[in-house]
Amino acid sequence: MIKLVSEPAIATKIMKMQQRVRWQAREIIERQIDQTCFILDDGRNGDREFSFLVIGDSGTGYQKKHHPQRQIAELMLPHHPQSRFMLHTGDVVYLVGSSEYYPHNFIAPYREFLVGGENHRQIPYNQMTFKLPIFPVPGNHDYYDIPLIFNLLSIITLPIRRLFRSTIDFDAAWHGSYQGDAYAQAFLDYLKKWRFSGELAEHLDQYYTAKTNTGRCLNYQPGYFTRLPNRYYTFNYGGIDFFALDSNTFNQPQPLPNNPDGDKQRINLKQQRDSLIQRKREIIQTLTKLNSEKMEEAEQIDDLEAHLSQIEEIIVDIDKQLGTVEISNDTEQLNWFKERLIASWRNPEVRGRIVFFHHPPYVTEATKWQQSQTLTVRKHFAQTLDAVAQELGDIPQGRALIDLVFNGHAHCLEYIQTLDTGHADSHINWLICGGSGFSLRRQREEGGDLIDNDGRHLAHSHLFLGRSGSGRQKRRPYSCLRVDVCDGSPPKFRVRPLVAERYQGEWHNYEIEPFLI
Repeated sequence: MIKLVSEPAIATKIMKMQQRVRWQAREIIERQIDQTCFILDDGRNGDREFSFLVIGDSGTGYQKKHHPQRQIAELMLPHHPQSRFMLHTGDVVYLVGSSEYYPHNFIAPYREFLVGGENHRQIPYNQMTFKLPIFPVPGNHDYYDIPLIFNLLSIITLPIRRLFRSTIDFDAAWHGSYQGDAYAQAFLDYLKKWRFSGELAEHLDQYYTAKTNTGRCLNYQPGYFTRLPNRYYTFNYGGIDFFALDSNTFNQPQPLPNNPDGDKQRINLKQQRDSLIQRKREIIQTLTKLNSEKMEEAEQIDDLEAHLSQIEEIIVDIDKQLGTVEISNDTEQLNWFKERLIASWRNPEVRGRIVFFHHPPYVTEATKWQQSQTLTVRKHFAQTLDAVAQELGDIPQGRALIDLVFNGHAHCLEYIQTLDTGHADSHINWLICGGSGFSLRRQREEGGDLIDNDGRHLAHSHLFLGRSGSGRQKRRPYSCLRVDVCDGSPPKFRVRPLVAERYQGEWHNYEIEPFLI
């Protein structure tokens, strides 16, 4: 059975991304440039009251008879004038982050947010300039590639699929992401393109002119120069420190132990994998019999193709658990985050802290809540916060170390709050915003309370918005967020969920009652 996706090793992701931004090149060190932060130079970053938007898992392309991603973009447009920027929680382009799909899966849907968007077909994916700053983090699909066999099939069948809009079309073009290269060229300051030292030095002297207490840094200028310095980064706006992390490099689970318990787990996982592969065959057979010109069958096709992607993600997660590769989680990034969060708490001018990354440590979406990657990210994030708490002592004065965490990966909108977890990730507000375009998922049958194996009540879900119902009663509420930051220290955040729901072939836009955090 053909694998739809492949994923590079963590060490490869780190190395490739470092090469693309010329990490710690001589010219950068000589200028004492901090490649992990930037200044948003919009003339208003001192305002203590401001708003921003949040989307995630948006990057779906062609949909039979409808386009959820475009519906969300249009839903956000009235909020554009009041919003200073947009956070993206990852999976910018499906299925494999191919540069070939950026024009249709990103540039066209968000054309009003781009300089020259009225002629969006003329904008190269690696030359985008944003009117409204868009600050993404990479998702797993932004790193995915496609196996050679599927690559060849994709090349052979692409003209036919484009001509007839085949029911089996997985948004896989002639190639994959090239180990995250498309994402890097789309959003990062791709310093690798400067071949000569003089060219690089001139570029640095032109665009890395902002100053912080960690050195010079990139000057992000909306409408003019809108590149990010790295795959993970930080910036301050209105007295709030924002931290963007790349969770794709600290999500590798420990290998199963070489003992009877480990052997039993391997057998169970292999059986589960075989069952999933059989289910893939059945779905593909069903797809070949459906007619995309009929509305009900077109929506069934969307659901089945999304289910295929979901199965593939579960298989990737199983493969990670069955793998024998050496653990190489990203200690450099986690240490950076630890030190920057400590420095943030010791800075009296900082009144709040927001973190965003792709994989949610806490979530009740049915396919993600107990994945090994979810639990691994939870462990590394909690351990990092534990180290911060130990270093800070009584400085936080009972406040949670982080005010808000935004995640994606789970295809839903959820507001979940941790209780006493036994770690420094207790009493944090988590907002999962992963329902902005790709097919939605349901909440787990167990409901909204997360309880660990020892009976500890870890977290409670206050809001879950995902797929519900069946048949003609099926509801697909795609979503994004507007967050209004209030004055004060500590600040309050007014969260406004914006929803475009598809029901019985029609779109219905509405807002959920805002809530204060």
